[in-house]
Amino acid sequence: MNEPNRPNPLGDLIKNKLQQRSLSLRKFSELTAVDTATISRIINGKRKATPEHLQQFAECLQLPVSELFLAAGYSIEPRLTDLQSSIADIQSLLAHSNLSTQPYSIANMEQELSKYELFSQTDEGQAMILKKFDKKLSKAGSAGPYIQFLKDMYAKYRLNKGTWERVLIGSALIYFIIPTDLIPDYIFPLGYIDDAIAVNHVAQKLHLKNPSFFN
Repeated sequence: MNEPNRPNPLGDLIKNKLQQRSLSLRKFSELTAVDTATISRIINGKRKATPEHLQQFAECLQLPVSELFLAAGYSIEPRLTDLQSSIADIQSLLAHSNLSTQPYSIANMEQELSKYELFSQTDEGQAMILKKFDKKLSKAGSAGPYIQFLKDMYAKYRLNKGTWERVLIGSALIYFIIPTDLIPDYIFPLGYIDDAIAVNHVAQKLHLKNPSFFN
């Protein structure tokens, strides 16, 4: 619980955005499926917002989720200097939490990517990439050091039609776009690290220049 007169960046940010959009607390509650009393307590600093709350708020207010996480006091500086360490970090944090997710491993990630390879070749999969990539990228905000790398992959995807490279890139882009892959995006920053590992994995298969977010 926040102390009286203690700064509350998240509450101030939400109040300002609601005012800008002429949204009442009641309407905001309807749009986010978070009850009014909970939102009020979060705004007033009497309750800490969960990652799930922040994801819902970000979508409704059209803000990068990283901006809300920072305002809420969460760290968004995951360690991406070493691939194996990042995988170990995810496994350790999941093991010591109450988060309900499937076991995390490279094998499970490869299985997800294989499914997305097939999906990326369908009309629905291609439409998802072309219509939703930019929107997902804007939600990621400045939190990802691999943002430029993703943009380059997207450019390759749009140019290399009918190629094996396009299929693999498509699987990485879909993994990035879908919010509920191995680790849901709202589990921040683990969802972010998971996406980075998947993109890095596809880059290695394509023998592309190593992304700067893994040495």
